[in-house]
Amino acid sequence: MHADTILRNALLIDGTGAPRRAGDLAIRDDRIAAIGDLSGWAAGVEHDAGGKVLAPGFIDVHVHYDEAVLVNPQLESALSQGVTTVVNGNCGFSIAPLTTDAPLPMPLGAVVNDAFPRFRTYAAYDRFLRDNPASVNAACLIGHSNLRVNMMADLSRPADRAELKAMCAQLDQALAEGGKGLSTGPFYPPARGSDTDELIEVTRVLRNHPGKMYVTHMRDEGDRVIEGLQEAIDIGHATEVPIHISHHKCAGLANHGKSCQTLPMIDAARASLSMGLDTTPYIASSTMLNSGRHKQASRVIVAGSKPYPEMSGRDLEDVAREWGVDLDAAMERLLPAMGVFFIMGEDDVQRILTHDLTLICSDAIAEGNHPHPRVWGTFPRVLGHYARDKGLFPLENAVARMTGMSADRFGLTDRGVLREGAFADLVLFDPETIIDRATYEVPKQTAAGIEKVWVNGRLTWQDGAHTGARAGHTL
Repeated sequence: MHADTILRNALLIDGTGAPRRAGDLAIRDDRIAAIGDLSGWAAGVEHDAGGKVLAPGFIDVHVHYDEAVLVNPQLESALSQGVTTVVNGNCGFSIAPLTTDAPLPMPLGAVVNDAFPRFRTYAAYDRFLRDNPASVNAACLIGHSNLRVNMMADLSRPADRAELKAMCAQLDQALAEGGKGLSTGPFYPPARGSDTDELIEVTRVLRNHPGKMYVTHMRDEGDRVIEGLQEAIDIGHATEVPIHISHHKCAGLANHGKSCQTLPMIDAARASLSMGLDTTPYIASSTMLNSGRHKQASRVIVAGSKPYPEMSGRDLEDVAREWGVDLDAAMERLLPAMGVFFIMGEDDVQRILTHDLTLICSDAIAEGNHPHPRVWGTFPRVLGHYARDKGLFPLENAVARMTGMSADRFGLTDRGVLREGAFADLVLFDPETIIDRATYEVPKQTAAGIEKVWVNGRLTWQDGAHTGARAGHTL
């Protein structure tokens, strides 16, 4: 009864939604060796949890860290929140496969900055990440926009039969090499020319890979959010594969309250489909500045601009006034650029957060000098602001939405739970003080209340600092 590490006197929240309980936890190598009263156990290293919460490491099911896990493998913005696993390749954009040598359209160009030679296969990316591990575990979806960019010269139209065949073959190979599913983003220019038939045809490839999902940034999250959701549901019915709605929102003042319609649509569809969704705990979103969202937003912050980096953190309206131009002209001058858009209603945010299928995500992207505060604050915000202070749901339920439920949905075996034999991805936090400190004005701030984080049994974050460990696995 010997372990490498024992955490004693912890308040265990196991990720299943079960009530918290007092106990100890032992780690041997990269796995949980035992849980309970471990007074008869010994270890090389012991920590007194002091009655704080010990939970599974948080799983961020929607990020854009495809290249960041290679360029900035320490990923302090994730670890400092208690995140131990990230799912990349979202919104139709992934770092692999990329067989084109042409310049990459936005926002794919924001995810892949060509810091490395392009990965022509998913296997090549996976191999590189295994040889150069990050500090967190990483899974990756395969982007539909990648397939289009690789196989189509004209992105303004649906793929023809030959192009579809090539796209499907490339997707089939990438999934066989370890891609976790297909992501689409028909909202964005590289895939806006696709029609529903094209999406159905490509999605059918998933039937050869049981358990892998269709994950979508819907065609519209604003004025046509109902139609966008219906398209995703129709794709599910046509292909009989699991459907997952990314960062569900109802964007724009005219659409506040529409979650009263979208969530019942999801409930109705789940009777015959495997349906899921995730969301962020903020009323502002973030994407490329010229997404059209500035027309729906009450406020826009410039997250980053390549030609005018000094404008990062400024309100778009102030920049336009300073330059003596309208918003559209200011935006065009700032491009390529990222923005933060205040477009959601708080009632919708809370309604979506509390839906019984909703998982928590940050939708974080490494691009921009002045990012959305969700990059540093998402998970502590849910635990502190919404669970503790607002009482939106019990702490055990909040933890489940970012651990066990997420692992189950994305097929991450032995992750997201405190259980003997599961991987020792762990976070120790103070439930009384945990809170996000990142703000729209100063977004790069670590959260309060996160004390220690282990990734695959290695202590990786402790007392506000990275330990230097890089024990992440590719999943």
